[in-house]
Amino acid sequence: MNSYALVGDIGGTNARFALIDRKPDKKLDQQAEAPQAGSNLLAVATLPCADYDNIDEAIRSYLKDQSLDGVAQASLAFACPVNKPDIVMTNNHWRFNKQAMRSAMGFERFAIVNDFTAMALGVSVVRELGGDLLREVGAVDETAVSQSAPQLVIGPGTGLGVSALINVNDEWLPLATEGGHTSFAPTTDHEVAMLKILLKKYGRVSIERLVSGSGLLNIYECHAELAGEPARYHSPADVTAAALGTDRTPNALALAALNHFCELLGRVAGDAVLTIGAFGGVHICGGIVPRMIDFFLASQFRTAFEDKGRMAHLLKATPTYVVMDGLAGLRGAAAALSNPFIRSGSQVQPGL
Repeated sequence: MNSYALVGDIGGTNARFALIDRKPDKKLDQQAEAPQAGSNLLAVATLPCADYDNIDEAIRSYLKDQSLDGVAQASLAFACPVNKPDIVMTNNHWRFNKQAMRSAMGFERFAIVNDFTAMALGVSVVRELGGDLLREVGAVDETAVSQSAPQLVIGPGTGLGVSALINVNDEWLPLATEGGHTSFAPTTDHEVAMLKILLKKYGRVSIERLVSGSGLLNIYECHAELAGEPARYHSPADVTAAALGTDRTPNALALAALNHFCELLGRVAGDAVLTIGAFGGVHICGGIVPRMIDFFLASQFRTAFEDKGRMAHLLKATPTYVVMDGLAGLRGAAAALSNPFIRSGSQVQPGL
């Protein structure tokens, strides 16, 4: 058997695969998307989930493209619950039994983690790589920050992922949470009015209803309704484009909504730091923030993050970063293979 292990980051629309060489002196011709410098990811490729009946078919297709008959080890991250014997994808048709898939593919080791657990582990790799893969938000004296202190990993995307890295005997334990489903806590009269609108729509309003892709649209629609104006934009992408003035002068309501989104993310991140004790740093992941990085760096994120009254001094000393690396999830899936807290077939802590 060859020395390669398969790693994957499986979403609702696409499955991204790569190989890692368990013998690092070997090389494999890189195909598709080139990995970042210093990474051990090889032959990164993205496959549309809709093109394959199930994940085994996608894996075989990928391995065939790499001229490989199989691999002995695999580590896959899924955007769905992973703590049951069966994996059932939330946003596509793929589903399988873990043990049956392991046997069918001939994997000697088969690590399965939730996608945000992989993202958290990926952050530990990105921190070591450094460079342009991380952008600091605000300025903190990092020499005064404990490198072994807990780290918060938070990412608005389709939903709001929240995880943490806890240092245990110099190994990072990825903490699975459902922090995105904590309750939205308004702090102004305007936000109280927004809450009333969203209560009629959802019954209960979690912070994910505002700090996510669909959440940005909710913020915009609330701003429009409270201003007595019609909502002109009907997707998060359209709101963002209108706010940034991509094709025209920025729209005032869209701009207010995007600013509010950044402020809310700062408040939620600050709350999570205080809750978990993640004073070692905050890492913002996902696809939304990196795509508007200049706007975000100039936003009220950091001000809102630090605005914690008597505890403000703790937040002022906590660094915050945006993870610019689009391969962080794959890096985390690779890291899971050697992480002592991930056992074959599942992650040790409860999944989503």
